[in-house]
Amino acid sequence: MESNDKATMEKNEKATMEKNGRITVTTDDEPEINYRGWKAMPFIIGNETFEKLGALGTLANLLIYVTTVFHLKSITAATMINVFNGTCNFGTLVGAFLCDTYFGRYKTLGFATSASFVGLLAIQLTAAIPELHPHQCAAQGSGECKGPTTGQLAFLLTALGLMVVGASGVRPCNLAFGVDQFNPKTESGKRGIDSFFNWYFFMFTFAQIVSLTLIVYVQSNVSWAIGLGIPAFLMLISCVVYFVGSKIYVKVKATGSPMTGVAQVIAVAIKKRKLKPVEQPWLSLFKYIPPKSINSKLPYTDQFRFLDKAAIVTPQDHINPDGSPADPWRLCSIQQVEEVKCLLRVLPIWASQNIYGVSHVQLHTYAVFQAVQSDRRLGNSNFMIPAATYIVFMMLSLTIFIPVYDRVVVPFLRRIRGKEGGITVLQRIGIGIFVSIVTMLISGIVEEHRRTIALTKPTLGVAPRKGAISSMSAFWLIPQFTLGGLAEAFATIGLVEFYYKQFPENMKSIGGSLFYCGMASSSYLSSLLILVVHRATNRATTGNWLPEDLNKGRLSYFYYMIAGLGVLNLGYFLLCSSWYKYKGNSDTLELELEVNGEKRQSDKPSV
Repeated sequence: MESNDKATMEKNEKATMEKNGRITVTTDDEPEINYRGWKAMPFIIGNETFEKLGALGTLANLLIYVTTVFHLKSITAATMINVFNGTCNFGTLVGAFLCDTYFGRYKTLGFATSASFVGLLAIQLTAAIPELHPHQCAAQGSGECKGPTTGQLAFLLTALGLMVVGASGVRPCNLAFGVDQFNPKTESGKRGIDSFFNWYFFMFTFAQIVSLTLIVYVQSNVSWAIGLGIPAFLMLISCVVYFVGSKIYVKVKATGSPMTGVAQVIAVAIKKRKLKPVEQPWLSLFKYIPPKSINSKLPYTDQFRFLDKAAIVTPQDHINPDGSPADPWRLCSIQQVEEVKCLLRVLPIWASQNIYGVSHVQLHTYAVFQAVQSDRRLGNSNFMIPAATYIVFMMLSLTIFIPVYDRVVVPFLRRIRGKEGGITVLQRIGIGIFVSIVTMLISGIVEEHRRTIALTKPTLGVAPRKGAISSMSAFWLIPQFTLGGLAEAFATIGLVEFYYKQFPENMKSIGGSLFYCGMASSSYLSSLLILVVHRATNRATTGNWLPEDLNKGRLSYFYYMIAGLGVLNLGYFLLCSSWYKYKGNSDTLELELEVNGEKRQSDKPSV
């Protein structure tokens, strides 16, 4: 009788919870949570839209800004941008740790968005105030342009530092904070989360298009002061919209970093390294799962068996009445060990992302310099397409291919292969790595064509501080940008999906940070390659591959070198993929992931 009454009460409670779209959750141990769902979305999506418009509106053309206004050399500028992007991405790991451990997502996002606004405002001031940037080259009365002073460069770097702080907090928290507003235990909440992802990526694409077209045009053809002021103003609106909705947000408190458990397993395994392995470890090792754990139970795997010793019970270990270890730094559960194994299994795949990302970096740096020394006129008019705007073709390729892949390719492969996703996540990543190799080969061929025309046929003038402008149409660069977008559609989205599926539930933010750390490593590696190639070829018989004037260099050789590294990386990735074991679930629960606006079930555990 009591159980029936309890079921009736739970049913009525659920109906009340979902009434009018407002969801209320109450437990004996926790305060009431009011999930406002879509009522909070105008503030969150509005904040995200203006934040992306502000950040991308400045970053999309930052390479051109520091070379034309601050008169930095191409190699110096490319290195600065690569280090800046790398630091922003590596910073997400710190941001995720501080968010999960101390501050929570609401405070982290509020502080990070404010820091981004101050940083964008400072960058705008470098363009608006003459004393904060070098004089124009024409004012010098000579062909040599004077670079920035120590004070001017310090002010610019401080502004970029504030942008790093902002990106480190926004990137790992923005999606998760939006998901926090919906109750994942109700059908309406799950549908809301699905729609939120769709709207988020739609707004992200919208912000990219506006940034790479309208804002970049104003910066390049009207005024840098106005063009950089627009993103700063948009970021201010983002801050205002975010804080206006403060009273209705669900603000999940920090629960502690999951990396503590990782450290415990490693520390205990080292302490017990001299113990002999146990027979039938899936039966003999210590088992315990906290009652409030959000992680699904994992089956035992025979990889990284040295970690199993952390779960061996010795006479010195004590267990509490509730089954938990008395000292978690002396005894860990098999569940904790398997969660650490999930992390370690992912790392070799993550290493391959670092090499793959190098080709992606070139499309944002040297491909833009290619456009600078190409014919960017639109038809027979005098309208010049800004060099940085050509990146939009990569974005369009990505957004056009995604629905085709989901609605046409995946169903076709599903019928042929019988797999839910058509192909496995690792196969999708491998295809993307292969396409990135082709992208670099095409980039090299197009660059050779551009350079040959510049040296053998009449040119269209001289690009400031660069060299002669080739009469080759910049539209010849579209194939390499298009292929770059296809590589992202396979590899980049596949990597995000892979990290999400293969990490334990309480490490999802860490998984997202790992993706950004991979992007950071790619940026740093690209900077290192540029430095090494520049110094190694400076006195070579073939000449410097990467001079200021691309017509005097051999950028195509640099592209071919990256393609060669990509081939080696593809071989390494295939080797790691054959060894990899997908995360299993001993309760046979199927995980679902929102990818490209469609639910997909996770792959079954397999090698």
